[in-house]
Amino acid sequence: MLQLAANLTMLFNEHDVIARFGAARAAGFGAVEFLFPYEHDVDAIEAALTEHDLKLVLFNFPAGNFAAGERGLANDPSRVEEFRQGVTMTVELAERLGTPALNCLVGRELPGVPLDEQRRTMIENLRFAADQAARRGVRVCVEPLNTIETPGFMLGTAREALALIDEAGHDNLWLQFDVYHEQRMAGNVTATFRELAGRIAHIQVADSPERHQPGSGELNYHYIFDAIAESDYRGWVGLEFVPNPDTASALQQMRETGLLRL
Repeated sequence: MLQLAANLTMLFNEHDVIARFGAARAAGFGAVEFLFPYEHDVDAIEAALTEHDLKLVLFNFPAGNFAAGERGLANDPSRVEEFRQGVTMTVELAERLGTPALNCLVGRELPGVPLDEQRRTMIENLRFAADQAARRGVRVCVEPLNTIETPGFMLGTAREALALIDEAGHDNLWLQFDVYHEQRMAGNVTATFRELAGRIAHIQVADSPERHQPGSGELNYHYIFDAIAESDYRGWVGLEFVPNPDTASALQQMRETGLLRL
């Protein structure tokens, strides 16, 4: 059976942030993930995890002004110190909260900055993050985003992300495999997953093309979930989708079709 985690940035939004933890537990989840928990009351988050016996299995390094469209700082030569301060803070928080993996969004292409300089900066920053996290037993994931919805993002596919990881050459850098983003960019998600499974530290899922719950779009999630379950992958699968029409209804639809078993 898959280890499923609820993404509390996208699910249970009818509740305030801290109440989402209890809602996730009431829905049957034993684990959650979050984009940026440090933007909220960390003491309250820690208390909620303890109260509801939940694991926080993934969250992101700071990614700049997310609301304004920034999607990471790792490629920006002028913000190296900001990125590394964020890494130090985030790794310490991961250790405090018992989070086994952190995710890095590397950033959008910067106009006026040579691409080779941006790539060198990414590599140096990823090595720094991987080193810092390894000292605390935390994995660092690198996530590609589809450039249809995130134009200019530096990594559009799983293979592009792995090429960067290989160039960085650090054994604490892993792929975050987001089925939705990979489908939008490249398709062939199950064959790609099977090929790359040994290098994946976290999976996220949503259906395509609307990014709603699995079972609502073009992807055969029974086939995809079976492929994950039959593989050697033993990490978490984060439900990072836009619930339609709401979280309770979306989860019920998944239960009725056999895609959600908690």
